[in-house]
Amino acid sequence: MIKKTLLLENKSSITIKNLQLVIKTETRESSIPIEDIGFVVLDNPEIYLSLPAMNFLIENNTAIIICSKNHLPNGMFLNLNSHHIQQEIFRNQIEATVPLKKQLWQQTIVEKIQNQGILLEKITSEKNTFNFLASKVLSGDSTNMEGVAAQQYWKHFPQPNLQYDGLKRERYGDYPNNFLNYGYAILRAATARALSGSGLLNTLGIHHKNKYNAFALADDIMEPFRPIVDEKVYTIMKNHNEQELNTNIKAELLQVLTQTVFFKDEKSPLMVALQKTASSLQQCYTGNRKKIKYPKLWNSMDTE
Repeated sequence: MIKKTLLLENKSSITIKNLQLVIKTETRESSIPIEDIGFVVLDNPEIYLSLPAMNFLIENNTAIIICSKNHLPNGMFLNLNSHHIQQEIFRNQIEATVPLKKQLWQQTIVEKIQNQGILLEKITSEKNTFNFLASKVLSGDSTNMEGVAAQQYWKHFPQPNLQYDGLKRERYGDYPNNFLNYGYAILRAATARALSGSGLLNTLGIHHKNKYNAFALADDIMEPFRPIVDEKVYTIMKNHNEQELNTNIKAELLQVLTQTVFFKDEKSPLMVALQKTASSLQQCYTGNRKKIKYPKLWNSMDTE
């Protein structure tokens, strides 16, 4: 089932009644079943969210995302007890060997670089060397092919309305970085939600190790999915002249969560695919799998 994403930007009150989330603004009142909601994005400092409503959302494994004054996602609430063998899963994750984590990171970066190459070829109609770069990724990406690929990727990334190629990626940069950053933050939240739903500890990454990062594992696993956000931003840039991160742009970026991706024998929306990926990672920690199950972001016919 595809969960709904709620983007709330107006002053409002959010409570619960009969397992329905009740949203009251100055002009209207609406309700929606809790079980239908996957993400709630709160982007107004005058939103009131009752504690019972928050608890019911979290128990339903709904990610509650809080935005800062610059309207970018700044934090989130997740369920910490979303799996029936939580302690066992945590133990397997904590005791994962260094060689295993290096192998998982190698696979993750190979997938990311290949996806970057596919997207770049798709939007420029020009061949590139990203498959070659992916083939050079070593265990743990010890030679930092991720960085080499990123330099080439952004150097050749088109900017339709600006009539030139190349983009300087900045975490707090201007257009189109503001679009990319919003999209990545939503992707990060969706990844964290999927990992939490599989009983994994988001704080403990396979590569990212910043002690201040509560979502290191999400930052790891989201890497191969980033190009799907890049594609959405490219499409927005091509179809719109506006550079402000307004409601319409946010709504388009949130559509990434329901975009179709492809596994070997099936296809699914991104938010569902993330759950499959998270479940496969959990199985890697238990020794039941050797590889993370990443989807193909595009059907082969879409890239021809």
